Amino acid sequence: MPSGPESSSSHRVAIVGASSLPGKELKLVLEDRNFPASDIVLLDESLMAGTLTEAGGELTFIRALEEDSFEGVRFAFFAGCTANAERNSPIAQRAGATVIDMTGALAASGRATGWIPALAPLLQAKLGSGGNGAGPTVYSSPSAPVIIACTLAAGLAQLSPARVAILFFPPVSERDQAGVDELESQTASLLSFREIAKPVFDVQVAFNLVSDYGEDCKPRMQDRRTAIAREVAELLSGSAAGRSGKIAFPAIQLVQAPVFYGYAFAAYAEFPSQHADGQLEAALSNLGVKFAAAEEPAPTNVTAAGESNILMARVQADPNVASGAWLWGVADNLRLAATNAVRIAEAILAGSES
Repeated sequence: MPSGPESSSSHRVAIVGASSLPGKELKLVLEDRNFPASDIVLLDESLMAGTLTEAGGELTFIRALEEDSFEGVRFAFFAGCTANAERNSPIAQRAGATVIDMTGALAASGRATGWIPALAPLLQAKLGSGGNGAGPTVYSSPSAPVIIACTLAAGLAQLSPARVAILFFPPVSERDQAGVDELESQTASLLSFREIAKPVFDVQVAFNLVSDYGEDCKPRMQDRRTAIAREVAELLSGSAAGRSGKIAFPAIQLVQAPVFYGYAFAAYAEFPSQHADGQLEAALSNLGVKFAAAEEPAPTNVTAAGESNILMARVQADPNVASGAWLWGVADNLRLAATNAVRIAEAILAGSES
C-alpha cells in the first residue's frame, strides 16, 4: 500500500528535469506514495518540450521552462542537470515554492539544507532553516551513496566503531540515460568485435571495473568521490552525535561497475571490542535497512530494483580481525534518492499541519 501522508488538501508540484532518469523516477514515487498533488507539472529544457508522457494516470506533455513555470507551485523538485537547478531555483523561490534539489548543485554552493528524513531526529534539518533568505526554504535531497553512507554511520554509531570504510560500485545510470546507452553500446560492440564508443566515460566500462574515467570525462571519479565524502561529512557533523565525536565518519572509495542500475557497496567496520552480528543488524534495521533472512541469498542489483530501502546481506565477521565486520548491500539508486526527496515534502506538509 502507498505510504504517503493523508491530507485533505492538494498541492501543485513541479518536476524540473522531468525527462531525466531521476525525474521520471520521482514522478513514479509521487504517484506510488499517493502524494497529495493536485497537478504535477513536468518541466525541462526546450529541446524536450512537447514530449508526450503520463502523470497521475492522464496523458500530458513536458513543458519548456519559462519565467511563469512556477506560478502556484507548492513544491519544485529539481532532478535534471545542475545548471537548471542553479539557474531556476531562485525563480521557483520567488514564486513561493519550496525547492527540493536532487542534483547536488545547491548543497555544493551552500544554498540548501541537506535532509534525510529516515534518519530523523539524528540528522533531521529544522523546518524553515537553510536557503539564502530570498524565499521559502531550499532543501537538498542527497544522492543514493550519501544516504547509504549516512545510514551506515548513524546506525553503527551506538556501537562506537573505531573506523568505517565503504567501497561503492556506482551504476552507469548515475550519468543518466547517456550512461546507460553507452554501456549498452559498448557491450554490443565488444561482442561484435567492433570499436567501442566512449563519449560519456572516455574509458571502457563494459566487461570492466575502473577506478577512474578518461581525461575527457567530467566530472572525474575523484571529483565525484570528493563530493560524496564532503556531503556525508556535512550531514554527519551537523548532528549532535557528529559534534560530540560519537560518529565515525566513513572512508569512501568508488569503483565503476559495468551495471545499468543499482548502487552496490561493501563496507567494513571495526570496533573497540567484539559485537554480536545481531547487534549490528538491529542497529541498522532501526533506520529502515532490510536484511536478508538467514535462508535467503544476499541481495543484488536485480533484487533491489524498485525497492525504496537499502537491502543488506547478513553481517559477516572478519576472519583475521575479531572486532571487524563486513557488510554487503545494494540499493536502487533512482528509487532511493527519489523516495528521500518525496519524504522531505511529506515531512514539510506534516509539520505545517501539526
